[in-house]
Amino acid sequence: MSSNITTQAASSEPASLQGRKVLIVEDEPLVAVLLEEILEEFGCSVVGPAAQLDQALELAGSADVDLAVLDVNLGGQPVFPVARVLSDRGVRFVFATGYGAGGLPPEWSHVPALQKPYTLDQVQQALGAVIAG
Repeated sequence: MSSNITTQAASSEPASLQGRKVLIVEDEPLVAVLLEEILEEFGCSVVGPAAQLDQALELAGSADVDLAVLDVNLGGQPVFPVARVLSDRGVRFVFATGYGAGGLPPEWSHVPALQKPYTLDQVQQALGAVIAG
């Protein structure tokens, strides 16, 4: 799988991401590692990554996290049960998908979606948007 995720530092890191604990739910190992590097460059602490639905549900329900990036499709299983757990806990998140926001069910259409492959700037913007509310 090829990806255009860049690991170069953004020109201005958002102070609002500094020190945030971010759960990564992603079943593609390369994407998960690159996303972890991006988040660490922003000063975030990474929880996970969770590559399977059961692991993601466990972390979503128990881990001390501020934000999450959720791959919509985990090995053929939709991530929406994880989104529900996080939402119930008041944890903000963004979806990551190859289908874009148009591929989300209406229930989740208000949640920002990162179109894969995404860039460092897009991750920064999406997480900044959910922090801002």
